[in-house]
Amino acid sequence: MKKHIASIICLLQFIVFTSCETNAQKATISINDFEKGIAQKDIQLLDVRTADEYKTGHLQNALQANWNNDAEFKERAKSLDKTKPLYVYCLGGGRSNAAMNWLVENGFTNVYNMQGGITAWKQANKAVIGVNNVKQIALEDYFAAIPNDKNVLVDFGAEWCPPCKKMKPVLDSLEQQQYRVIKIDGAAQTALCKQLNVDAFPVFIVYKNGKEIWRKQGVVEMETLKQQLK
Repeated sequence: MKKHIASIICLLQFIVFTSCETNAQKATISINDFEKGIAQKDIQLLDVRTADEYKTGHLQNALQANWNNDAEFKERAKSLDKTKPLYVYCLGGGRSNAAMNWLVENGFTNVYNMQGGITAWKQANKAVIGVNNVKQIALEDYFAAIPNDKNVLVDFGAEWCPPCKKMKPVLDSLEQQQYRVIKIDGAAQTALCKQLNVDAFPVFIVYKNGKEIWRKQGVVEMETLKQQLK
């Protein structure tokens, strides 16, 4: 009899658990659907980038919790209401997708991730607040700064970008070896990034005689860069 009752209890616990999982909703949605979602009442909006990234421009009323800082993220998540819709975003959508999965696994019932992140949001000319007014580099001025008589490496990066920081000693070394390197603050130069199809950082572009001959996103070995600059 006791075994029978125990079995029933386990079955009920399983049903409740799977029911909670089934009722939880998560989805990666377009920036337009995201915009419609956050316009509703009683929703929560969470920027899962770093504090420095947040300062470069964020969505209005967005809270901030750094997904890459496990202790910070979990502590700040405690203050969120698990029953209210939660909209999350980051730079390109990767961190916020991971955060969305974690949040659902930890009891949040409705979580939505912005496809393409705030990079796509900005490129669609949607509003952000808290951004510094940085003069945008015109495309013609960008190309005018690229010499026609030598190979040039252009680095699109950002101070708060971990892979960019990892690449900094490599770029510094290339400059010391007399290679021509042009550094662009991609976080600030959003219009230029859109025109050149740069949607993540870092991105390296090599120009020869003023024309693009090679492009690579992410961490790159120094020898690979030197090979392309020959």
